[in-house]
Amino acid sequence: MIDIGLSKMMLIGAVALIVIGPEKLPRLARTIGTMLGKAQRYVADVKQEVNRSMELDELKKMKESMEGAARDVENSIQTNASDFEKSWAETTGTASGDELPGMISFPEYKHPKKNFRLKQGATPQWFKARCGVRTKALSGAARVARFRPRPGASSSTRA
Repeated sequence: MIDIGLSKMMLIGAVALIVIGPEKLPRLARTIGTMLGKAQRYVADVKQEVNRSMELDELKKMKESMEGAARDVENSIQTNASDFEKSWAETTGTASGDELPGMISFPEYKHPKKNFRLKQGATPQWFKARCGVRTKALSGAARVARFRPRPGASSSTRA
């Protein structure tokens, strides 16, 4: 790299003071400082991007090796399971999926069709219907439409 010592820096500063002048030197120094800062940030960003790409390549290689290991384990489990099913069928004398002789089969569990997330009161619905308890709320517009007299129906107040 460039070997710049303190004496060379002082020489460059003195030449710049003579050539540029004392009035423009501070503005030029600020401009050069901002440009150097931008250059340093750019170099740091490039380094970070290179590091990220290297880490990404390493992660891709690791992912591929893990997927290969998982495939190998899955294949070995499938072969062992098929061997077990064959030996079980030979031992019991039945095909896979058939019931064993002498065993009672029970129907599968059927989940009740209730919504357990819905809050329900302790009063049963039949009791509410018998006593005339309102279980559903009507909006104002629905209530007006429900109780509005029908056109063409005769009312007893007209004479």
